[in-house]
Amino acid sequence: MCEFVIPGAQNTTVLVVGATSSIGRIVVRKLMLRGYTVKALVRKADQEVVDMLPRSVEILTGDVGDPATLYDAVQGCNKIIYCATARSTISGDLYRVDNRGVYNLTKAFQDYNNKMAQLRAGKSSKSKLTITKFKSPESVDGWGVRQGTYFQDVVSSKYDGGMDAKFEYTFTGDAVFSGYVFTRGGYVDLSKKLSLPLGRTLDRYEGLVLSVGGNGRSYILILEAGPLADTSQSKLYFSRFSTKAGFCRVRVPFSSFRPVKPDDPPLDPFLVHTLTIRFEPRRQKAVESRTGVKQDPRSFKLILEYIKALPTGQETDFILVSCTGSGIEPTRREQVLKAKRAGEESLRKSGLGYTIIRPGPLKEEPGGQRALIFDQGNRISQGISCADVADICVKALHDSTARNKSFDVCYEYVADQGKELYELVAHLPDKANNYLTPALSVLEKNT
Repeated sequence: MCEFVIPGAQNTTVLVVGATSSIGRIVVRKLMLRGYTVKALVRKADQEVVDMLPRSVEILTGDVGDPATLYDAVQGCNKIIYCATARSTISGDLYRVDNRGVYNLTKAFQDYNNKMAQLRAGKSSKSKLTITKFKSPESVDGWGVRQGTYFQDVVSSKYDGGMDAKFEYTFTGDAVFSGYVFTRGGYVDLSKKLSLPLGRTLDRYEGLVLSVGGNGRSYILILEAGPLADTSQSKLYFSRFSTKAGFCRVRVPFSSFRPVKPDDPPLDPFLVHTLTIRFEPRRQKAVESRTGVKQDPRSFKLILEYIKALPTGQETDFILVSCTGSGIEPTRREQVLKAKRAGEESLRKSGLGYTIIRPGPLKEEPGGQRALIFDQGNRISQGISCADVADICVKALHDSTARNKSFDVCYEYVADQGKELYELVAHLPDKANNYLTPALSVLEKNT
């Protein structure tokens, strides 16, 4: 038994949601074998469920679709493994479990941690820091709009078609940054000096999340960093992000920012004092509106809801078992994936450290018998044992490479000619105990 025990497991309580599912049952037993304290959330604690789970597991009744039933479940928990899935493909069930259920549980978990932090006169490490919210006409104060061009010579003036932009709080209750740029090489900036709460600096966070409404345009997020006493020493760092029609949340990790001048050092979030959102017509694509009419790529409209900072950390807080969509009937696949992806998106933007596992079609067979392939990009189509998925869940709890990762996983297989993936994936020839770290280290850092 001792060889299975994980250091730190005795001080870690894990809530398993969907503990009676084909993966959840195995997850519970693997956790207990390794010394964790396990709580199981089920909808009905009847005798069949009681007999299905080990006696030392604390069984709690609740419904992920009902937030009021979740606060007792998260009490005392350090981590969550979410294995629940809708029992049918009815849109209502999918929305309640795979979409809204994830959101409800992340909120309950964060609310609990905030409450505990307040009792300690601190702030929860699992909560986002609000930089600015655009909820009133006063919220747009301090933001300045500036026009510029990349061309500084006289020749550029012959291409000058003008530019215009504004940032206003509309009568509909939206903060809107909009306008057009017809100047060749021109751009428009929306900037503001940051004013963080006393004692808060961005070096305690790992990135920014923006809730925005867009029309498919791409933008540049620019951070100015340096001593406030001498802004002439400030350095600029940029990262690009794209929007889509309607509202979306954009996650921009600090690791994705690059210096404008290649010789400048990497970004130090501690020194950031000014934030800028830039629109430039270069690299824009003509996007069709909902009416089918192509929009001029030189015009833009960005609705801002909030900008927040995402907390940093070494380990994942919330593991979500999703799916690749393979093996689902084509007539039902779209609605299933829509609900699953919406749940994934709410987890990414929650501020919790997350790991999202998308297994191929599940197989009821022993685990640890075949090599696994880890990939990103929704390209795999093979199946995987429920026991192997459970093993990945447990290994991801304390693996820093699993934090803020989304990945697909399946059994090793021989790909069709011309569709080989082995150069793009982590291909593992054996089941070494530390297989997850090398597998995920070659995949994308943040997803």
